Amino acid sequence: MSAEPILADAPWLIAGGTARVLELLGADGEEARVVGGAVRNALLDLTPGDIDIATTALPEEVVRRAKAAGIKSVPTGIDHGTITLVIDGHPYEVTTLREDTETFGRKAKVAFGRDWVKDAERRDFTMNGLSVDATGVVYDYVGGIADARARRVRFIGDPDQRIAEDYLRILRFFRIHAAFGAGEPDRDGYLACIRGRAGLANLSAERVRMEMLKLLVAGGASAAVLAMAEGGLLQALTGGVVYTGPLATMVAIERALGLPASSTRRLAALTVAVTEDAKRVAARLRLSNTEAKALDSMGHRWWRFAAKDEANARRLLYRLGAERYHDRVLLGWARAAGDVHSSRWRALAELPQRWTAPKFPLRAADFIARGMAEGPALGHVLTLAEDAWLAADFPLEEAALASIADQAAARVSRERKM
Repeated sequence: MSAEPILADAPWLIAGGTARVLELLGADGEEARVVGGAVRNALLDLTPGDIDIATTALPEEVVRRAKAAGIKSVPTGIDHGTITLVIDGHPYEVTTLREDTETFGRKAKVAFGRDWVKDAERRDFTMNGLSVDATGVVYDYVGGIADARARRVRFIGDPDQRIAEDYLRILRFFRIHAAFGAGEPDRDGYLACIRGRAGLANLSAERVRMEMLKLLVAGGASAAVLAMAEGGLLQALTGGVVYTGPLATMVAIERALGLPASSTRRLAALTVAVTEDAKRVAARLRLSNTEAKALDSMGHRWWRFAAKDEANARRLLYRLGAERYHDRVLLGWARAAGDVHSSRWRALAELPQRWTAPKFPLRAADFIARGMAEGPALGHVLTLAEDAWLAADFPLEEAALASIADQAAARVSRERKM
């Protein structure tokens, strides 16, 4: 075990809400420390993110002290010893030290205790098993400091046992490696994930979705997903063929264009060749309606962009709207081109920045004035006129619009007489 005062000057630790919670729960014979990801991130000079705190105080005592200090407490997971304290609108998740007495996935039975070593040993990875007290002393019972500094994601204890306790740890292994690791995944952990891959079938779609979408936006997503594919871990999750090449190209395109990482775009690049793929993946991962619609739109004839000039692209931008158009272009680029420096694809992708589609200027009144009665025929003539307006490249001149309206009205009249 090592204890080093390596975060003594961390401003997020020594002031504000974190300091207040540590002082509140670290007095009168109790102890409290920040644990997990915030400590890992601080060692890697990253933003701490969510602050999770462990304490020797029992949940009832946490609630009692919070009430006495005028701090709001929410029993978010009281059966497992978790209380959320809210200070200035910011949540701090506080969990009483515990150890597993029985483990069967997320429903492990726990006993509260006062042993910091056992609490650390029940966590997943060494770099997540660290804790820091209010003075900045980092406690390491599992070799997490060295692993964090080496950016090595390593299971605590026996990897097979850690995975059997919760098979979601397979996905977390690759997700944490993609976000914080360097080089190849830890070999012992990687082989354990392959041995345990059958257990992925027992995971809920919601939990898989959460981890996959986080993994896909991590800095090392391409390499981590490729390692998963090579280990036979992806088809069980997606239910179909995966495309690691287009995913790598999509990541490169986003970076070349200065775009924020998009989990939905990257998921489409990895899994969607046609709209049937989008529907399968949406059902398999229980995607939200917004995510499912975006995936379906991207998968719809993306290959047509390979032959589109800017005039045709403008028409599609008008039909789809800027966001749907942009995502579909990027999927087409990632799948069909492979060249992240293509000036033609870049021009198509950046079209919404250069051109805004005008509104269709003709209205129902324009056709009523031409003798059209209200009803289905009126809707039909508006559709015909809009198609003609698009084909003519969005003219706005009075004469051009009058000609389009006259021709559309005449066509509908002929159709009704047939």
